[in-house]
Amino acid sequence: MSPIHRVMAVLVLAVVGLVGCAHEWRSAADVNPLSAADMKAVMRDLWSGHNFWIRNVVLDNTTNNRRALDFAEKAVVANAKQIARMFTPFYGEAATEQLFTLLVEHYGAIKAYSEATVAGNKRQQDAALADYASNTDKIAAFLSGINRYLPKDTVRDLFAAHGNHHVALINELQEGDYAHEAETWQVMQQHVYAIADALTTALEKQFPAKFPGFHVS
Repeated sequence: MSPIHRVMAVLVLAVVGLVGCAHEWRSAADVNPLSAADMKAVMRDLWSGHNFWIRNVVLDNTTNNRRALDFAEKAVVANAKQIARMFTPFYGEAATEQLFTLLVEHYGAIKAYSEATVAGNKRQQDAALADYASNTDKIAAFLSGINRYLPKDTVRDLFAAHGNHHVALINELQEGDYAHEAETWQVMQQHVYAIADALTTALEKQFPAKFPGFHVS
């Protein structure tokens, strides 16, 4: 079984545990422990998908392809739900929903910047950037609040840089600067791996018993 299918199967078992007992939450790790390598691989894949679908939204917005845009927007939201669900076995449904809401807001600010760029509206661009910065602060506060191995400043810096990559890519696609856009894409893909790895490592450190073979350094 591939890493992503194994992890998703474990998450399904965790949900079954939730449904089957209203008073006792069963974590995925109680059912079938994950390996750190599995978690890292799936987390990276999901964050890479985050980049991929948002790029599609930006490109479809730039070219005014409304049908493709609608599909890509739904995919972004579905991907955000998948990322948030990775945290369910550790923190439960309420935290999952909170993270999902923050990730949707994160995307909303990027989408707003894309739309403002297509419209050539500097005021709306600035408003979108302000919304992104506010959302970054909320994500940093949330993640640092549930996991002490995710310092607020570290999370804020990771997501601030991530936002800068999205902004650069939006501007380059709008200008038709595909050579630089290709370079930006490579950088932002490597950066979301850093985000994914930071999240995975923090989970491993906070819940070492749930990851066979992992030892906190």
